Amino acid sequence: MRRFRKALIADTVALVLFLLTGPMAFANPSMEVQRVTSPGGIEAWLVEDHSNPILSIAFGFRVGTADDPEGKEGLAEMVSGLLDEGAGDLDSQAFQKRLADLAIDLDFDVGRDDFTGTMRTLSENRDAAFDLLRLALTEPRFDPGPIERIRGQMLVLLARMASEPMQIADQVWWRTLFLDHPYGRRPLGTPETLAAIAPEDLRRFVDRHFARDNLVVGVVGDITAEELAPLLDKTFGGLPARAAPVPMAEAEPANLGELVVVERAVPQSTVLFGAPGIKRDDPDFYAAMLVNHVLGGGGFSSRLTNEVREKRGLAYSVGSYLLTLDHAGLLRGYVATQNARVADSIAIIREEWRRMREEGPTAEELADAKTYVIGSYPLQFTSTASTAEGLVAVQLERLGIDYFDRREALINAVTLEDARRVARRLLDPATLTAVVVGTPEGLAATLPAPGDGT
Repeated sequence: MRRFRKALIADTVALVLFLLTGPMAFANPSMEVQRVTSPGGIEAWLVEDHSNPILSIAFGFRVGTADDPEGKEGLAEMVSGLLDEGAGDLDSQAFQKRLADLAIDLDFDVGRDDFTGTMRTLSENRDAAFDLLRLALTEPRFDPGPIERIRGQMLVLLARMASEPMQIADQVWWRTLFLDHPYGRRPLGTPETLAAIAPEDLRRFVDRHFARDNLVVGVVGDITAEELAPLLDKTFGGLPARAAPVPMAEAEPANLGELVVVERAVPQSTVLFGAPGIKRDDPDFYAAMLVNHVLGGGGFSSRLTNEVREKRGLAYSVGSYLLTLDHAGLLRGYVATQNARVADSIAIIREEWRRMREEGPTAEELADAKTYVIGSYPLQFTSTASTAEGLVAVQLERLGIDYFDRREALINAVTLEDARRVARRLLDPATLTAVVVGTPEGLAATLPAPGDGT
Protein backbone atom coordinates (compact mmCIF):
# COMPACT_ATOMS: atom_id res chain seq x y z
CA MET A 1 0.00 0.00 0.00
CA ARG A 2 2.77 2.45 0.85
CA ARG A 3 4.42 2.08 -2.54
CA PHE A 4 1.06 2.39 -4.25
CA ARG A 5 0.28 5.61 -2.38
CA LYS A 6 3.68 7.12 -3.21
CA ALA A 7 3.30 6.16 -6.87
CA LEU A 8 -0.20 7.64 -6.93
CA ILE A 9 1.03 10.92 -5.44
CA ALA A 10 3.89 11.13 -7.94
CA ASP A 11 1.56 10.35 -10.86
CA THR A 12 -0.94 12.96 -9.67
CA VAL A 13 1.73 15.65 -9.43
CA ALA A 14 3.13 14.73 -12.84
CA LEU A 15 -0.32 14.88 -14.42
CA VAL A 16 -1.12 18.25 -12.87
CA LEU A 17 2.21 19.69 -13.98
CA PHE A 18 1.79 18.34 -17.50
CA LEU A 19 -1.68 19.82 -17.81
CA LEU A 20 -0.35 23.16 -16.61
CA THR A 21 2.84 23.29 -18.62
CA GLY A 22 3.18 20.47 -21.12
CA PRO A 23 6.66 19.00 -21.62
CA MET A 24 9.36 21.15 -20.04
CA ALA A 25 12.69 22.20 -21.44
CA PHE A 26 13.43 24.05 -18.24
CA ALA A 27 17.03 24.97 -17.75
CA ASN A 28 20.45 25.09 -19.29
CA PRO A 29 24.04 25.27 -18.03
CA SER A 30 24.02 29.09 -18.32
CA MET A 31 21.04 29.41 -15.98
CA GLU A 32 21.22 32.10 -13.33
CA VAL A 33 21.88 30.52 -9.95
CA GLN A 34 21.36 32.76 -6.92
CA ARG A 35 22.88 32.19 -3.51
CA VAL A 36 20.18 32.74 -0.89
CA THR A 37 21.10 33.00 2.79
CA SER A 38 18.36 32.94 5.40
CA PRO A 39 18.32 35.26 8.44
CA GLY A 40 19.53 32.25 10.44
CA GLY A 41 22.46 31.60 8.10
CA ILE A 42 21.09 28.65 6.10
CA GLU A 43 22.21 28.75 2.48
CA ALA A 44 20.38 27.54 -0.62
CA TRP A 45 21.00 27.85 -4.34
CA LEU A 46 17.97 29.15 -6.22
CA VAL A 47 16.92 29.23 -9.86
CA GLU A 48 13.76 31.28 -10.30
CA ASP A 49 11.16 30.45 -12.93
CA HIS A 50 7.78 32.09 -12.57
CA SER A 51 6.34 30.87 -15.88
CA ASN A 52 4.48 28.04 -14.10
CA PRO A 53 3.15 27.63 -10.55
CA ILE A 54 5.58 24.84 -9.71
CA LEU A 55 8.27 24.57 -7.06
CA SER A 56 10.88 21.87 -6.50
CA ILE A 57 13.33 21.59 -3.65
CA ALA A 58 16.19 19.15 -3.32
CA PHE A 59 18.47 18.78 -0.32
CA GLY A 60 21.30 16.59 0.84
CA PHE A 61 23.32 15.66 3.91
CA ARG A 62 26.90 14.43 3.71
CA VAL A 63 26.25 11.04 5.28
CA GLY A 64 25.41 7.72 3.67
CA THR A 65 25.23 3.98 3.98
CA ALA A 66 29.00 3.75 4.44
CA ASP A 67 28.48 5.52 7.78
CA ASP A 68 26.19 2.79 9.14
CA PRO A 69 27.55 1.30 12.38
CA GLU A 70 29.10 -2.11 11.88
CA GLY A 71 26.51 -4.76 12.61
CA LYS A 72 23.64 -2.42 11.74
CA GLU A 73 24.12 -2.10 8.01
CA GLY A 74 20.88 -1.00 6.37
CA LEU A 75 20.24 1.70 8.96
CA ALA A 76 20.48 4.66 6.56
CA GLU A 77 18.30 2.84 4.02
CA MET A 78 15.69 2.17 6.68
CA VAL A 79 15.68 5.82 7.74
CA SER A 80 15.12 6.89 4.13
CA GLY A 81 12.08 4.65 3.92
CA LEU A 82 10.56 5.88 7.19
CA LEU A 83 10.85 9.67 7.12
CA ASP A 84 7.51 10.08 5.36
CA GLU A 85 5.84 7.36 7.45
CA GLY A 86 4.64 9.76 10.11
CA ALA A 87 6.04 12.89 11.75
CA GLY A 88 4.97 15.26 14.50
CA ASP A 89 1.30 14.75 15.32
CA LEU A 90 0.65 12.92 12.03
CA ASP A 91 0.90 9.15 11.99
CA SER A 92 1.81 7.30 8.80
CA GLN A 93 -1.68 7.26 7.34
CA ALA A 94 -2.37 10.91 8.18
CA PHE A 95 1.00 12.07 6.82
CA GLN A 96 0.56 10.19 3.56
CA LYS A 97 -3.02 11.46 3.21
CA ARG A 98 -1.83 15.01 3.70
CA LEU A 99 0.74 14.57 0.92
CA ALA A 100 -1.86 13.05 -1.40
CA ASP A 101 -4.53 15.68 -0.68
CA LEU A 102 -2.11 18.47 -1.54
CA ALA A 103 -0.46 16.62 -4.47
CA ILE A 104 2.97 16.94 -2.83
CA ASP A 105 5.67 14.57 -4.04
CA LEU A 106 8.18 13.88 -1.23
CA ASP A 107 10.93 11.31 -1.55
CA PHE A 108 14.19 10.34 0.15
CA ASP A 109 17.19 8.41 -1.11
CA VAL A 110 20.59 7.39 0.21
CA GLY A 111 23.92 6.50 -1.38
CA ARG A 112 27.22 5.40 0.06
CA ASP A 113 28.26 8.99 0.86
CA ASP A 114 25.11 11.10 0.88
CA PHE A 115 21.51 11.20 2.02
CA THR A 116 19.25 13.18 -0.31
CA GLY A 117 15.64 14.14 -0.71
CA THR A 118 13.31 15.89 -3.13
CA MET A 119 9.99 17.63 -2.80
CA ARG A 120 7.76 18.93 -5.58
CA THR A 121 4.63 20.99 -5.08
CA LEU A 122 2.32 23.53 -6.64
CA SER A 123 3.01 27.09 -5.52
CA GLU A 124 -0.36 27.41 -3.78
CA ASN A 125 0.60 24.55 -1.43
CA ARG A 126 4.11 25.81 -0.80
CA ASP A 127 3.84 26.62 2.90
CA ALA A 128 2.12 23.33 3.73
CA ALA A 129 4.71 21.39 1.71
CA PHE A 130 7.66 23.01 3.46
CA ASP A 131 6.03 22.34 6.82
CA LEU A 132 5.61 18.64 6.04
CA LEU A 133 9.26 18.52 5.03
CA ARG A 134 10.20 20.21 8.32
CA LEU A 135 8.27 17.59 10.28
CA ALA A 136 9.83 14.70 8.35
CA LEU A 137 13.38 15.92 9.01
CA THR A 138 13.03 17.20 12.57
CA GLU A 139 10.18 15.19 14.12
CA PRO A 140 10.02 11.74 12.47
CA ARG A 141 7.93 9.35 14.53
CA PHE A 142 9.46 5.94 13.79
CA ASP A 143 6.34 4.18 15.03
CA PRO A 144 6.49 0.38 15.48
CA GLY A 145 4.05 -0.47 12.69
CA PRO A 146 5.86 1.42 9.90
CA ILE A 147 9.25 0.22 11.17
CA GLU A 148 8.25 -3.41 10.82
CA ARG A 149 6.60 -2.80 7.46
CA ILE A 150 9.69 -1.11 6.01
CA ARG A 151 11.94 -3.76 7.57
CA GLY A 152 9.79 -6.39 5.89
CA GLN A 153 10.01 -4.63 2.52
CA MET A 154 13.79 -4.51 2.83
CA LEU A 155 13.94 -8.22 3.66
CA VAL A 156 11.85 -9.02 0.58
CA LEU A 157 14.16 -6.87 -1.52
CA LEU A 158 17.22 -8.63 -0.12
CA ALA A 159 15.71 -12.01 -0.98
CA ARG A 160 14.99 -10.90 -4.52
CA MET A 161 18.48 -9.44 -4.96
CA ALA A 162 19.99 -12.76 -3.88
CA SER A 163 18.69 -14.32 -7.11
CA GLU A 164 19.51 -11.47 -9.51
CA PRO A 165 22.90 -11.91 -11.23
CA MET A 166 23.63 -8.19 -11.52
CA GLN A 167 22.91 -7.62 -7.83
CA ILE A 168 25.07 -10.60 -6.87
CA ALA A 169 27.91 -9.34 -9.06
CA ASP A 170 27.64 -5.87 -7.55
CA GLN A 171 27.75 -7.09 -3.96
CA VAL A 172 30.69 -9.42 -4.62
CA TRP A 173 32.60 -6.76 -6.58
CA TRP A 174 32.41 -4.25 -3.73
CA ARG A 175 33.40 -6.84 -1.14
CA THR A 176 36.28 -8.09 -3.28
CA LEU A 177 37.80 -4.64 -3.75
CA PHE A 178 37.08 -3.10 -0.36
CA LEU A 179 37.16 -6.02 2.07
CA ASP A 180 36.61 -4.58 5.57
CA HIS A 181 36.27 -0.94 4.53
CA PRO A 182 32.72 0.43 4.90
CA TYR A 183 32.46 0.66 1.10
CA GLY A 184 32.64 -3.13 1.03
CA ARG A 185 29.55 -3.57 3.18
CA ARG A 186 26.03 -4.10 1.88
CA PRO A 187 24.12 -0.79 1.78
CA LEU A 188 20.83 -2.60 2.32
CA GLY A 189 22.28 -4.73 5.11
CA THR A 190 21.54 -8.39 5.77
CA PRO A 191 18.63 -10.08 7.55
CA GLU A 192 20.79 -10.19 10.69
CA THR A 193 21.80 -6.52 10.62
CA LEU A 194 18.26 -5.38 9.82
CA ALA A 195 16.95 -7.37 12.79
CA ALA A 196 19.45 -5.55 15.02
CA ILE A 197 18.14 -2.06 14.13
CA ALA A 198 15.95 -0.61 16.90
CA PRO A 199 13.90 2.64 16.99
CA GLU A 200 16.60 4.36 19.04
CA ASP A 201 19.12 3.62 16.26
CA LEU A 202 16.87 5.39 13.76
CA ARG A 203 16.46 8.41 16.02
CA ARG A 204 20.18 8.52 16.75
CA PHE A 205 20.96 8.53 13.02
CA VAL A 206 18.73 11.56 12.44
CA ASP A 207 19.95 13.39 15.55
CA ARG A 208 23.63 12.82 14.73
CA HIS A 209 23.66 13.39 10.98
CA PHE A 210 20.85 15.77 9.97
CA ALA A 211 22.42 19.11 10.86
CA ARG A 212 22.74 22.57 9.39
CA ASP A 213 26.49 22.35 8.78
CA ASN A 214 25.93 19.08 6.90
CA LEU A 215 23.12 20.39 4.69
CA VAL A 216 22.96 21.58 1.07
CA VAL A 217 19.78 22.87 -0.57
CA GLY A 218 18.68 23.58 -4.15
CA VAL A 219 15.38 25.25 -5.03
CA VAL A 220 13.92 25.77 -8.50
CA GLY A 221 10.68 27.30 -9.66
CA ASP A 222 8.03 29.80 -8.67
CA ILE A 223 9.58 31.51 -5.65
CA THR A 224 11.74 34.58 -5.08
CA ALA A 225 14.86 34.85 -2.95
CA GLU A 226 12.95 37.06 -0.51
CA GLU A 227 10.20 34.44 -0.15
CA LEU A 228 12.63 31.54 0.16
CA ALA A 229 14.91 32.95 2.87
CA PRO A 230 12.45 32.75 5.80
CA LEU A 231 11.18 29.37 4.62
CA LEU A 232 14.71 27.98 4.94
CA ASP A 233 14.77 28.90 8.62
CA LYS A 234 11.27 27.55 9.22
CA THR A 235 12.09 24.25 7.49
CA PHE A 236 15.69 23.57 8.49
CA GLY A 237 16.27 25.91 11.42
CA GLY A 238 15.23 23.24 13.93
CA LEU A 239 18.09 20.95 12.91
CA PRO A 240 21.16 20.79 15.17
CA ALA A 241 23.92 23.24 14.32
CA ARG A 242 26.57 20.57 13.79
CA ALA A 243 26.59 16.94 12.71
CA ALA A 244 28.53 14.35 14.66
CA PRO A 245 31.87 13.61 12.97
CA VAL A 246 32.17 10.23 11.25
CA PRO A 247 35.87 9.58 10.55
CA MET A 248 36.50 7.29 7.59
CA ALA A 249 39.77 6.14 6.10
CA GLU A 250 40.54 6.47 2.41
CA ALA A 251 39.60 3.29 0.56
CA GLU A 252 42.43 1.53 -1.24
CA PRO A 253 41.08 -1.11 -3.64
CA ALA A 254 42.40 -4.62 -2.99
CA ASN A 255 42.63 -7.78 -5.10
CA LEU A 256 43.52 -5.83 -8.22
CA GLY A 257 43.66 -7.89 -11.40
CA GLU A 258 41.79 -10.84 -9.91
CA LEU A 259 38.95 -12.77 -11.51
CA VAL A 260 36.10 -13.97 -9.28
CA VAL A 261 33.46 -16.41 -10.52
CA VAL A 262 30.15 -16.94 -8.71
CA GLU A 263 28.54 -20.07 -10.11
CA ARG A 264 24.88 -19.69 -10.97
CA ALA A 265 22.84 -21.84 -13.34
CA VAL A 266 21.80 -19.08 -15.75
CA PRO A 267 21.96 -19.03 -19.59
CA GLN A 268 24.23 -15.99 -19.72
CA SER A 269 26.87 -14.54 -17.48
CA THR A 270 26.86 -11.07 -15.96
CA VAL A 271 30.24 -9.39 -15.56
CA LEU A 272 31.25 -6.34 -13.55
CA PHE A 273 34.81 -5.17 -14.02
CA GLY A 274 36.76 -2.21 -12.77
CA ALA A 275 39.95 -0.69 -11.48
CA PRO A 276 41.16 2.30 -9.44
CA GLY A 277 39.92 5.49 -11.01
CA ILE A 278 39.97 9.15 -10.12
CA LYS A 279 38.23 11.30 -7.52
CA ARG A 280 36.01 14.22 -8.42
CA ASP A 281 38.37 16.88 -7.12
CA ASP A 282 41.36 15.55 -9.05
CA PRO A 283 42.65 18.08 -11.64
CA ASP A 284 42.65 15.28 -14.21
CA PHE A 285 38.96 14.51 -13.74
CA TYR A 286 37.77 16.14 -16.98
CA ALA A 287 40.42 14.41 -19.05
CA ALA A 288 39.46 11.11 -17.41
CA MET A 289 35.78 11.75 -18.18
CA LEU A 290 36.56 12.27 -21.86
CA VAL A 291 38.88 9.26 -22.05
CA ASN A 292 36.18 7.06 -20.50
CA HIS A 293 33.60 8.43 -22.94
CA VAL A 294 35.76 7.21 -25.81
CA LEU A 295 36.55 3.90 -24.12
CA GLY A 296 33.16 2.78 -22.87
CA GLY A 297 30.98 5.66 -21.71
CA GLY A 298 29.85 6.93 -25.08
CA GLY A 299 27.25 4.29 -25.90
CA PHE A 300 27.32 3.19 -29.53
CA SER A 301 30.23 5.51 -30.27
CA SER A 302 32.52 3.92 -27.66
CA ARG A 303 35.35 1.53 -28.44
CA LEU A 304 34.03 -1.20 -26.16
CA THR A 305 30.64 -1.20 -27.87
CA ASN A 306 32.27 -1.19 -31.29
CA GLU A 307 34.65 -4.05 -30.53
CA VAL A 308 32.46 -6.26 -28.34
CA ARG A 309 29.02 -5.71 -29.82
CA GLU A 310 29.25 -4.25 -33.31
CA LYS A 311 32.25 -6.11 -34.73
CA ARG A 312 31.82 -9.46 -32.98
CA GLY A 313 28.26 -9.63 -31.69
CA LEU A 314 29.47 -10.97 -28.35
CA ALA A 315 27.12 -8.95 -26.15
CA TYR A 316 24.11 -6.68 -26.42
CA SER A 317 25.33 -4.21 -23.84
CA VAL A 318 28.80 -3.21 -22.66
CA GLY A 319 30.13 0.01 -21.18
CA SER A 320 32.16 1.78 -18.52
CA TYR A 321 31.80 4.77 -16.24
CA LEU A 322 33.65 6.81 -13.64
CA LEU A 323 32.48 6.26 -10.08
CA THR A 324 33.59 9.04 -7.75
CA LEU A 325 33.20 8.50 -4.02
CA ASP A 326 34.29 10.66 -1.13
CA HIS A 327 37.07 8.24 -0.21
CA ALA A 328 37.80 6.45 -3.48
CA GLY A 329 37.81 6.91 -7.23
CA LEU A 330 36.86 4.02 -9.50
CA LEU A 331 36.50 3.21 -13.17
CA ARG A 332 33.92 0.46 -13.55
CA GLY A 333 32.23 -1.36 -16.39
CA TYR A 334 29.78 -4.11 -17.26
CA VAL A 335 28.97 -6.70 -19.88
CA ALA A 336 26.48 -9.55 -20.12
CA THR A 337 26.79 -12.34 -22.65
CA GLN A 338 26.29 -16.04 -23.25
CA ASN A 339 28.38 -18.32 -21.05
CA ALA A 340 30.38 -19.53 -24.04
CA ARG A 341 31.34 -15.94 -24.95
CA VAL A 342 32.39 -14.56 -21.58
CA ALA A 343 36.08 -15.38 -21.89
CA ASP A 344 36.31 -13.73 -25.31
CA SER A 345 34.42 -10.66 -24.12
CA ILE A 346 36.70 -10.14 -21.11
CA ALA A 347 39.79 -10.65 -23.26
CA ILE A 348 38.63 -7.98 -25.71
CA ILE A 349 37.80 -5.57 -22.89
CA ARG A 350 41.30 -6.04 -21.45
CA GLU A 351 42.80 -5.50 -24.88
CA GLU A 352 40.85 -2.26 -25.40
CA TRP A 353 41.91 -1.16 -21.92
CA ARG A 354 45.54 -1.79 -22.94
CA ARG A 355 45.18 -0.13 -26.36
CA MET A 356 43.64 3.00 -24.89
CA ARG A 357 46.42 3.17 -22.33
CA GLU A 358 49.17 2.87 -24.93
CA GLU A 359 47.65 4.97 -27.71
CA GLY A 360 45.08 7.20 -26.02
CA PRO A 361 42.14 8.61 -27.96
CA THR A 362 42.55 10.07 -31.42
CA ALA A 363 42.08 13.79 -31.99
CA GLU A 364 38.75 13.10 -33.69
CA GLU A 365 37.54 10.88 -30.82
CA LEU A 366 38.46 13.53 -28.27
CA ALA A 367 36.70 16.27 -30.23
CA ASP A 368 33.57 14.14 -30.60
CA ALA A 369 33.63 13.33 -26.88
CA LYS A 370 33.82 17.01 -25.99
CA THR A 371 30.92 17.83 -28.30
CA TYR A 372 28.74 15.13 -26.76
CA VAL A 373 29.65 15.76 -23.11
CA ILE A 374 29.04 19.50 -23.49
CA GLY A 375 25.96 19.23 -25.69
CA SER A 376 24.17 16.56 -23.66
CA TYR A 377 24.55 18.37 -20.34
CA PRO A 378 21.36 20.49 -20.68
CA LEU A 379 19.34 17.27 -20.93
CA GLN A 380 19.97 16.80 -17.21
CA PHE A 381 17.95 19.96 -16.51
CA THR A 382 14.60 19.35 -18.18
CA SER A 383 12.34 20.03 -15.17
CA THR A 384 12.33 21.94 -11.93
CA ALA A 385 12.96 18.68 -10.05
CA SER A 386 15.97 17.54 -12.08
CA THR A 387 17.43 21.04 -11.98
CA ALA A 388 17.08 21.20 -8.18
CA GLU A 389 18.78 17.82 -7.91
CA GLY A 390 21.58 19.11 -10.12
CA LEU A 391 22.09 22.09 -7.83
CA VAL A 392 22.43 19.75 -4.86
CA ALA A 393 24.79 17.38 -6.68
CA VAL A 394 27.14 20.25 -7.53
CA GLN A 395 27.11 21.40 -3.90
CA LEU A 396 27.75 17.91 -2.55
CA GLU A 397 30.79 17.73 -4.83
CA ARG A 398 31.91 21.21 -3.65
CA LEU A 399 32.28 22.44 -7.23
CA GLY A 400 31.21 26.03 -6.59
CA ILE A 401 28.17 28.06 -7.59
CA ASP A 402 29.89 29.20 -10.80
CA TYR A 403 30.44 25.60 -11.97
CA PHE A 404 27.63 25.80 -14.53
CA ASP A 405 29.41 28.74 -16.18
CA ARG A 406 32.87 27.14 -15.98
CA ARG A 407 32.10 23.56 -16.99
CA GLU A 408 32.31 23.97 -20.76
CA ALA A 409 35.66 25.75 -20.55
CA LEU A 410 37.04 23.08 -18.22
CA ILE A 411 36.15 20.39 -20.74
CA ASN A 412 37.41 22.32 -23.75
CA ALA A 413 40.71 22.95 -21.97
CA VAL A 414 41.59 19.24 -22.09
CA THR A 415 44.25 18.72 -24.73
CA LEU A 416 45.03 15.56 -26.64
CA GLU A 417 48.25 15.33 -24.67
CA ASP A 418 46.26 15.59 -21.41
CA ALA A 419 43.90 12.82 -22.48
CA ARG A 420 46.72 10.49 -23.49
CA ARG A 421 48.64 11.18 -20.28
CA VAL A 422 45.57 10.43 -18.15
CA ALA A 423 44.87 7.27 -20.15
CA ARG A 424 48.36 6.07 -19.30
CA ARG A 425 47.78 6.99 -15.67
CA LEU A 426 44.47 5.17 -15.24
CA LEU A 427 44.14 2.30 -17.68
CA ASP A 428 46.37 -0.53 -16.53
CA PRO A 429 44.77 -3.84 -17.62
CA ALA A 430 46.76 -5.63 -14.92
CA THR A 431 44.60 -3.89 -12.27
CA LEU A 432 41.28 -4.77 -13.89
CA THR A 433 39.27 -6.84 -11.39
CA ALA A 434 36.26 -8.76 -12.75
CA VAL A 435 33.38 -10.57 -11.08
CA VAL A 436 31.44 -13.05 -13.23
CA VAL A 437 28.08 -14.49 -12.19
CA GLY A 438 26.98 -17.48 -14.25
CA THR A 439 28.60 -20.61 -15.62
CA PRO A 440 31.27 -19.17 -17.92
CA GLU A 441 33.07 -21.57 -20.20
CA GLY A 442 36.85 -21.60 -20.47
CA LEU A 443 37.31 -19.15 -17.64
CA ALA A 444 39.09 -20.04 -14.41
CA ALA A 445 38.74 -17.91 -11.29
CA THR A 446 41.94 -16.59 -9.73
CA LEU A 447 40.24 -15.72 -6.42
CA PRO A 448 37.31 -17.30 -4.60
CA ALA A 449 34.25 -15.18 -3.97
CA PRO A 450 34.37 -13.57 -0.52
CA GLY A 451 32.07 -14.98 2.15
CA ASP A 452 29.11 -16.94 0.82
CA GLY A 453 29.43 -15.51 -2.69
CA THR A 454 26.36 -13.30 -2.37
